[in-house]
Amino acid sequence: MITELTHLLSTLDISAEWVGLRATKEVSTARSSRDGRPETNGTSTTQGVMVEVLVNGQIGYGATNSFKPERVREAAAAAYRQAIAASEWTIQKTGLSARPKVVGQYLSPMVKPFDVLTPGEINDVLTKICHGLKQSDKIVKTSATAITTETESWFVSSNGSEVYQKFLRIGTDYSATAQEGAIIQRRSSNGFLAHCYQGGMEYFITPELWNRVQQVGEQALELLSAEECPTETTTLVLSPDQMLLQIHESIGHPLELDRILGDERNYAGGSFVKLQDFGNLVYGSPLMNITFDPTVSGEFASYGFDDTGAPASREYLIKAGVLQRGLGSLESQARSGVAGVACSRASSWNRPPIDRMANLNLESGDQSFDDLIGGIDRGVYMEANRSWSIDDQRHKFQFSCEYAKLIENGKLSKTLRNPNYRGITPQFWNSLVRVGDRSTWQMYGTPFCGKGEPNQCIWVGHGSPVAAFANVEVFGGGA
Repeated sequence: MITELTHLLSTLDISAEWVGLRATKEVSTARSSRDGRPETNGTSTTQGVMVEVLVNGQIGYGATNSFKPERVREAAAAAYRQAIAASEWTIQKTGLSARPKVVGQYLSPMVKPFDVLTPGEINDVLTKICHGLKQSDKIVKTSATAITTETESWFVSSNGSEVYQKFLRIGTDYSATAQEGAIIQRRSSNGFLAHCYQGGMEYFITPELWNRVQQVGEQALELLSAEECPTETTTLVLSPDQMLLQIHESIGHPLELDRILGDERNYAGGSFVKLQDFGNLVYGSPLMNITFDPTVSGEFASYGFDDTGAPASREYLIKAGVLQRGLGSLESQARSGVAGVACSRASSWNRPPIDRMANLNLESGDQSFDDLIGGIDRGVYMEANRSWSIDDQRHKFQFSCEYAKLIENGKLSKTLRNPNYRGITPQFWNSLVRVGDRSTWQMYGTPFCGKGEPNQCIWVGHGSPVAAFANVEVFGGGA
């Protein structure tokens, strides 16, 4: 495909300073069962080409769902007209430095190919999961899902870029809903579709799968008779599956440079972070170290190059609590004067790349789980996000979890239901007092990070150890 695109590029007759072609082909399967009966079973394919042109310091875009040369030439002409029309209103001119020449490839790791199981065998596993979740007649609903996606991307440009990337992604989910009278509780495995990775069926049929299925069903029942989470200000300990959401909403989105520059405000809000905060703002305690890291093997949003061709590398966004750099492409970096990362990403061939988070991780500390909990006289330990709310500046938030345990005298004690907590982003992260070691570190992901107009729903990954925060307001469902 690289050879064909390079030849096609040479036939485009437009007076542009730079031209890029990004071709994408994606095949997805979705299979699910509900209460042991197949519910979804399908495959979808999408493919097309995005054309970018740089004219008068302005980038224009055109796209087509066909690889035919005449359709690509039409898209290039549309991109050229758009760039000319938009150049009159350019906020800041874009130069060739925003589209450097790059050559390379990236391939997702895989141990067990997707076709190691037939569609029928996958459905059988999903049915068996549903049956395993139903530990009692009080379990009134069970569900299990497996989604696979294979994406190939080819990028060439008029200044010699040639990049090939192949992404193999898998997401799985299962949950049980229990009811007794007016009490209804849902328990999933680490939150809705949090088991998202790059790889193959090794992330689906795992050694601990069936024990975990049984545990999820048992915990759904356990929640029916659990006490409500108390309302108090206490030490909050979050598991990695809830840190997924905490990192995503209170670090990832606030640090997107295009959002800080004001490009996102009419759709999904701005950010409390200001350009002058980079290098200065104490975002959290000295234990807070956040990396942008698309190099982690198996993490959901790993890649070698972003969708403009910029090479990806591991960078500290926050180091020892101090804000270092933003989530911004080469264009946003030039416009803001703030250091960024290779994060210009598009959800498909028919969307232009914009500033997006990818793998955003909290680095490990030096305490085992037992040591971390052991130093807490009283607190609440929470797992798996259930719902969330955060204001349009990513400042004040309130999150709800599926499952909690009371911490008493350094030990996990009784189970709590309907656990919630709230906070203000900088104060919350400055209350970080304990960070688990590598043995507590886990990675999860989501395919549903939405942003942009028209909307782009993209895949992101987050890894974290267990973390403890002091003086946090927690409360139950009746508060």
